[in-house]
Amino acid sequence: MASHEPAHTAADEPAPADARAGTPAGERPRHRPRLRLRPRLASAPTPYLRLLTATQFAFNIGFYAVLPYLATHLGGGLGMAGWLVGLVLGLRTFSQQGLFVVGGALTDRYGPRPVVLAGCTLRIAGFGWLAFAGSTATVIAAVLLIGFAAALFSPAVESEAAREAVRHERDTGAPRAHVLALFSAAGQAGAFIGPLLGSLLLLLGGGFRAACLAGAAVFVGVLAGHARLMPRAAPVSEPADARAPDAVTRTAPRARSPWRAVFTNRAFLLLCLAYSSYLVAYNQLYLSLPVEVERATGSGAALGWLFALSSLLVVVAQVPLTRLSARRIAPRTALATGLGTVAAGFAAVPLAPAGPGGLLPGAALVVLLTLGQMLLVPAARGLVPDLVEDRQLGLATGALSSVSGIAVLAGSAATGALLDAPAPVRWAALAAVPLAGAALAFTLPAGRGGKDRGTRAVAG
Repeated sequence: MASHEPAHTAADEPAPADARAGTPAGERPRHRPRLRLRPRLASAPTPYLRLLTATQFAFNIGFYAVLPYLATHLGGGLGMAGWLVGLVLGLRTFSQQGLFVVGGALTDRYGPRPVVLAGCTLRIAGFGWLAFAGSTATVIAAVLLIGFAAALFSPAVESEAAREAVRHERDTGAPRAHVLALFSAAGQAGAFIGPLLGSLLLLLGGGFRAACLAGAAVFVGVLAGHARLMPRAAPVSEPADARAPDAVTRTAPRARSPWRAVFTNRAFLLLCLAYSSYLVAYNQLYLSLPVEVERATGSGAALGWLFALSSLLVVVAQVPLTRLSARRIAPRTALATGLGTVAAGFAAVPLAPAGPGGLLPGAALVVLLTLGQMLLVPAARGLVPDLVEDRQLGLATGALSSVSGIAVLAGSAATGALLDAPAPVRWAALAAVPLAGAALAFTLPAGRGGKDRGTRAVAG
């Protein structure tokens, strides 16, 4: 059952036997099971949505089979100095997150299929190169190639997921946040399985090279699947007859540069700032949480268990939590509530008792931050199609990540300076960041979803 089919109405259904036999006009038939089952079947994900969700799952398996072991390989295996290891990891982040906007713009220009296929090809080449790279120059080149590959395929897949979620919402009435929650949960499941695959290869004696080649093999499978299954033309989020009445009124905006249209869109920029506050806070899992675990337990051995707890929470609870919130609150409210929950996680650290092994404060932070993430990420991604033109969706999706990446780069230096501050001051300052983001979120249009699904937000 394709998502392009119009929803069936009661007038489209054949009349039941008792109605055809002469049921009085004012009397309703007793049994009409087909009408009750239709909406439930219509809300099932389309084949294209399933492909996009499986893509996110496979991407993260291949990526996280390698990434957790990269720093150890660079320092222990290749003997790089600590500052050089940090530089290489920073270059990888910049070549990926910082260049998302480029991948998004290319997606808008050429459609998602060629961009995804090119990204997968570069990721395969990058992992293969990294498996055999032995010098600093070749390692940096391979890492840059791996990061740029993600800057190509990730915005393409994410913007397609958002576009298809909007289409699915219009055709079936199922809130778009449901689709985006499945997308997020699939990514977290991949992020959980990937390190296990890498660990297994290391335990079997394959080493870092085997992990790289396994990651490349995953992307070979993704490339083959998309070459066969991904549509050659980008799906259109609005049917032609729906766009025709607006053809005249949209002429002037379409003459503007897409870059200018996106980066002068006040509502979209406010969303970027609110989302950036979340990513700055989330980055504390890699900066402040290790310091807290080390302080509380004397070692960082328990850190891996806390990361596993975060991934498992998303895998298990993302879809039910989004199903609960999507029909009850607007995306703007979900975004603000999620940021408030993240802030509560930081506030809980100095208030929580030490608990068994001293891990209770860190566990409280991880649980609340992850719950906030599960509320706000589908809501933020679901707001993007409401704030920009459909033809700019890829650029806007990439820009959301790139602007947030720049904010994380700047915010990491500031929050890193807080590590030597007294604990109450440090955690209060960290809690203020997502709280400021929540205040910004309330200035956004409500967006579609929940009680506001019948209205479209107006871009500023």
